[in-house]
Amino acid sequence: MPGTRRGRRGRCGYARRVSDWPEPVERVAAVVRERGADVRLEEFSRGTPTAEAAARAVGCETSQIVKSIVFVCDGSPVLALVPGDRRADAAKVAAAAGAGYARMARPDEVVAATGFEPGAVAPFPAPNVSRVLLERELLLQEVVWIGAGSTRHMAGLAPMDLLRLAGGMPVDLVESVES
Repeated sequence: MPGTRRGRRGRCGYARRVSDWPEPVERVAAVVRERGADVRLEEFSRGTPTAEAAARAVGCETSQIVKSIVFVCDGSPVLALVPGDRRADAAKVAAAAGAGYARMARPDEVVAATGFEPGAVAPFPAPNVSRVLLERELLLQEVVWIGAGSTRHMAGLAPMDLLRLAGGMPVDLVESVES
């Protein structure tokens, strides 16, 4: 399929045909095809429920894993993309969204905003979010890995492609690191 690479043999299992992907994963793949990005889409035999598990499965640093977190900011859903080794700062998310407050979305709000189940949220397509915010630190990576619509699928891509595909805005979103 142009614009995506299928999974490798070995630790990631056998590549599957696109038509065999679950519907939420196909939604992600469709955006990649339509917008012409170089993305490596892989399926893992075991789920990747945490950033640490995802990094082990992919074979990368936790800082290269992108957590897609839905916040409700003054009543509107906002998608915050942060490195797997960092925590989102709700006050910074609210400020970047131009809102007075931000709270993490409940599971039903996550599904309503993104169309993906919690734990399987992809940064795109996110049809009902008011904006997508991307932590600037992610732009320093050569490759980042995002959830791709299920707990067993991930996609690797350049951070600038992530920014473009998600329609994101780079900002400071993470809690300060204590020295």
